[in-house]
Amino acid sequence: MNKKTLFISASLIILLVFIGAATIFKASNSHQSTKVENLDIVERVGAPIKGPLEAKVTIVEFFDPACETCSAFYPLVNNLIKRYPGKVKVMMRYTPFHKGSDQVVKLLEAAHLQEQFWPAVEILFAKQQAWTRHHVAQPQSARALLKDLPLNSEQFMRDVSSENVSKVIMQDIADGKTLEVRATPQFFVNGKPLVNFGYEQLTQLVEQAIAEAY
Repeated sequence: MNKKTLFISASLIILLVFIGAATIFKASNSHQSTKVENLDIVERVGAPIKGPLEAKVTIVEFFDPACETCSAFYPLVNNLIKRYPGKVKVMMRYTPFHKGSDQVVKLLEAAHLQEQFWPAVEILFAKQQAWTRHHVAQPQSARALLKDLPLNSEQFMRDVSSENVSKVIMQDIADGKTLEVRATPQFFVNGKPLVNFGYEQLTQLVEQAIAEAY
C-alpha cells in the first residue's frame, strides 16, 4: 500500500469517527432536551403556583432556598410571568441540596398550607445571608425571619413537624432524582428541561412553549 492510499484511508477513518461522534452527541443532546412525557413527575398537585392557573405554559423550578443562584433568578422568573400575562405560571418544587435546607423547606411548605409560601420564600431569598453560613442553612434563623407573617403559629409548628409535610418534601426529592436534577435551580417548561442554563435560554424555552400552546 503506497503513501497516497494510506493517507486516503486514514482520512476516511478520521472522517467516519468524526461523523459518528457528532451523531452520538446530537442524539445525546436531543435526548436531554426531550419533553418528559410523564408530567406527574415534573409537576405535583398542590405545589406552590404563581400566575393564572389557566395559563398553558408552566415553568417548574426545582429549587433550594439556600441556593444563591435560586435567589438571583427569583425576580427574573417573576418577570416572565409579567412579560407574558395570562400565559405563564410558575410552580416551585423543593430540592434541599444544602446542609440544613431539608428543615427550611419544611418551613416553606408549612407556610404554604396557610397560603403564605410566596411571602415566606421572598423573605428567605431577600435575607438569605442572614440565615446561611458558608452555604449551610440555619433553620432556627430562617424560622425567626418568618415570625411577622400572618400565620397561626401553633398550627405552623405542628405542620413543620407533620408527616404530611415530610411526605411532600420526600416526593419532590424523589421526583428530582428521577429527573436527574443535580443542581439548583433546574427548570422544566411544559415538561421540557432547560439543558443549557441561563436566563436567555430559559426565556427562549418559554417563548417556544407559548408559540406551541397558543
